[in-house]
Parts: sequence; C-alpha cells; structure tokens
Amino acid sequence: MKTINYIFISLVFFLTSITLFGQSGMTIHGGGAVTVNGNLFITPFVCGTPLTDARDGKTYNTVLIGTQCWFAQNLNVGAKILGSSGQINNGIIEKYCYNDEDNNCTFYGGLYQWDEAMQYSTKEGAKGICPTGWHLPANAEWTTLTTFLGESVAGGKLKEAGTAHWISPNTGATNSSGFTALPGGARADNGGFSALASDAFFWSSSQGDATYAWLRDVFYDSERVYQYYNNYNKMYGFSARCIQD
Repeated sequence: MKTINYIFISLVFFLTSITLFGQSGMTIHGGGAVTVNGNLFITPFVCGTPLTDARDGKTYNTVLIGTQCWFAQNLNVGAKILGSSGQINNGIIEKYCYNDEDNNCTFYGGLYQWDEAMQYSTKEGAKGICPTGWHLPANAEWTTLTTFLGESVAGGKLKEAGTAHWISPNTGATNSSGFTALPGGARADNGGFSALASDAFFWSSSQGDATYAWLRDVFYDSERVYQYYNNYNKMYGFSARCIQD
C-alpha cells in the first residue's frame, strides 16, 4: 500500500508540475527531466513507465511486481564480441549475441558471463552492467519474486505467452506478471550456443564460490522457475535483468 501511495503522489506531483511549468516555457526530455526557462528539473521515475538508458539511448519497459520494480526486457548493453572469445575486464561492456547474430540481441538481449555482468565485482547486489539506480538482483530478490507469484506457477506468470519466441508447448505461459521473460538461451563455456527459444537463463548477483553463482531458469515445458547453483559455471553467458535499487 505504501508503494502504491508513493507512486500516486509522485504522479500527482508530476502532472501538477506539468500544469504549472507549461505556462512558463517547459521542455520535456527523456529520462524524467524537464527544462523550465532554461533550468533543468529532475522528475520522479514511476515504475511501469519506460526507462531510457543514458549510456546508449536504448529504452526498456519496467514493471512493478509486488514491491519490486523490474526491467520487463532483457538487458542489451555493450559491444558485441564473438562467442569464441572470452569477455574480459577492459573497461568496455561486452555482450554475446546468440549464434553471433545481431538480430538475436535485438530480440532477446545480450548474453553475459557472470564476471562481465557484475563488472568484476563480487558484491551481492552490485550495479554491474545495469543503469544507475538499478542493480543485478540478488538470489534472495529472485526468491521474493517467485514467492510472490507462487513457486509452482511463477514461471508461467513470467513467460511471454504464445510461441512467437518460445517453442511449443510453452506450458502455463500467461505473462500475467508483465515480466515478459524471453528465451535467450545460453553461450556455453566452450564458446558454443544452445537453448534459444527453450530456456530463459538469468544471472543473480549472488555467488556461491569462485566458480559458480546462483541463477534462475525459466523453461518452455514447465510453469516453475528453476534455481541453480553448480550446474553452470560463471563462464557461461546468460541473460540479465535489472531491479531498481
């Protein structure tokens, strides 16, 4: 209830500001900013509205699920490198596109090794490759999401409905949460690609040890969300979602 009240108050404040400022030369910018008579004012972000990543101009839908604000699209930031290469700590965000095809990044987002997704931090809840004000979800934050949706049916509520991107039968898929999980597959630790259209793998920012980190898998033939620790090492490339700080 507090979250809903906050959003309502923020929206009223923003709309009131538009009414007042519109009489004195207001220009609206993307990313929650307005210019009034040459002065820049930052307006509050309301979850459920699109967010523009200032780093590259890409826009992501957002969704409020319970008390958490999530990206409703897979993150697609960085310079593409080939799946045969490892992502390295060189000050440049690097991504894989499934089968090295740019269109797959456009549709499904980039794939990232855990260290790259974390931007070489091991701190749980690190910002990683997310925009400012957002971070890679910790394992506990993923659990909060699936518990809220219902453990036995959370996958169905997260998956995009239909078979435009998921292979049949896409069991239980309703996307009633608005999360719109897409099956971006994986870049394996040997450089190959697999599981496009069947699995949506998502990193968490919680590591188990130097080799493994916690992750989630949403599967085409199940309504559940699977939690893994030591099935896939950090060298795999998986999708990334951001959650608001």
